[in-house]
Amino acid sequence: MRLRHIEVFHAIMQVGTISGAAQVLHISQPAVTKVLQHAELQLGMPLFERVRGKLIPKPEAHRLFAETEKLNRDLQGIRRLAASLKNRAEETVRLVSTPTIAVSVLPAALTVWRRDFAQTRCELATFHTNEIVNALRLGEADLALSLQDPRHPGIEAEPIAQGALMVMAPAGTWTDAECAQAITPSGLSGELIGLADRDPLGEMVVAACEAQDVHPVFRTVVQTYQIARSLVEAGAGTAVLDPFTAASAAPGKVQCRPWAPTIPVQLYLLTASHAPLSHGARELAMCIGATARNLLDKGCS
Repeated sequence: MRLRHIEVFHAIMQVGTISGAAQVLHISQPAVTKVLQHAELQLGMPLFERVRGKLIPKPEAHRLFAETEKLNRDLQGIRRLAASLKNRAEETVRLVSTPTIAVSVLPAALTVWRRDFAQTRCELATFHTNEIVNALRLGEADLALSLQDPRHPGIEAEPIAQGALMVMAPAGTWTDAECAQAITPSGLSGELIGLADRDPLGEMVVAACEAQDVHPVFRTVVQTYQIARSLVEAGAGTAVLDPFTAASAAPGKVQCRPWAPTIPVQLYLLTASHAPLSHGARELAMCIGATARNLLDKGCS
């Protein structure tokens, strides 16, 4: 069956008459009849019984309808995409990001990008990295941001900014001279805020501590870096965090020192290998990279 056969067949199955299918498809009744007859001729069997002006689907028609349902939905999706591509003003950029980057980097980056793409729709969602991979592979997102390289064969990971792990404490914890120096695991003191089990950065911190025979006790454990930052800003303790979260902390409320030994932290632009970025999406990626690097240059107060 050709695509036109499937389109007409589905319309008839849905409304039950030639006239109704013609209205749905915005074509004439003779055109619907001709396409249906041609489809049945190619198949070598009738698909409907004609009863008093109505078409009653035969068992073969029901089986065919079930098998071609997904293809018909795909055709409708292609039509919607084609309509949106006709006018660049209707372009949609679908961006997914880990919560950390969505809060620390994206607001300023989107503000800059909007100056040149005022009419472009941008859909922003926050996922964890494993969910981001699925969204890209299924075509539900155009580009994504993460502090992890998922190392997936269908995903391209492009580093667009790099910093290093930072230790953040409430303002007044260290002297100016101490703030200029890196801090080692043995230098951690006071109430420590830990990251949840299996968090990649959290695991690196614990491993670095244990390598120096230091065993920190975390009485407060959080799921996100933003919560850890907010707790430090409120004076609730000290946390080891990514540089983007540290650099976006409230001025005057915290102090930051580099972690030693240095642990690099990359911001990755993730895309599906088979899906090149549109002009708007690529420009947004460039704005995000520039904003992230500028944030790191500014550093933590």
